[in-house]
Amino acid sequence: MFTGIIEALGTVRDVRQQGTNRHFVIEAPFNAELQIDQSVAHDGVCLTVVALDAAAGTHTVTAIDETLRKTNLDTWAVGRQVNLERCLSANGRFDGHIVQGHVDLTATCESVEDQNGSWLYRFRHETGPGRVTVEKGSICINGVSLTCFNSTDDGFSVAIIPYTYEHTTFQHLRAGDQVNLEFDIVGKYVAKLLGR
Repeated sequence: MFTGIIEALGTVRDVRQQGTNRHFVIEAPFNAELQIDQSVAHDGVCLTVVALDAAAGTHTVTAIDETLRKTNLDTWAVGRQVNLERCLSANGRFDGHIVQGHVDLTATCESVEDQNGSWLYRFRHETGPGRVTVEKGSICINGVSLTCFNSTDDGFSVAIIPYTYEHTTFQHLRAGDQVNLEFDIVGKYVAKLLGR
């Protein structure tokens, strides 16, 4: 389980195709602390560390076809920066919201507005069961726990403070880009129980 509080930015150093699987080699500041079989959220996608290279300071994760089809990982290339978060430890602080690392779908960034001290982003997504946002509710975008507003059936807005902008990939996000969305797990369960 994750909380949507990004620990570090990683950089994609290599991409290797093997059958329908794709291996991503990621350079990250905390690689020395990782272990094989550990789960790490990469832009909000929970992936398992399958290899470590101490000399290069990298770890490798594998995305299967299902993951590639439902996330933006299919667009990742060498040099791309990604948001990274390790699993929440049992004695850790719960600063964001409950994030599973199970992306529901991708959304499109419709607009980015510089508001002279913060940034306003608008996102559009396909409608469907469990794809629910509520005013001032939680949403996870590329692994970042955020509060949404101007919520509609197929879109919402978020405001980004300077710290989040500078320490996540939001600084690179432009209109037309695809992002990974994970809707609030509580909202998804409520929507299912209500038959939406």
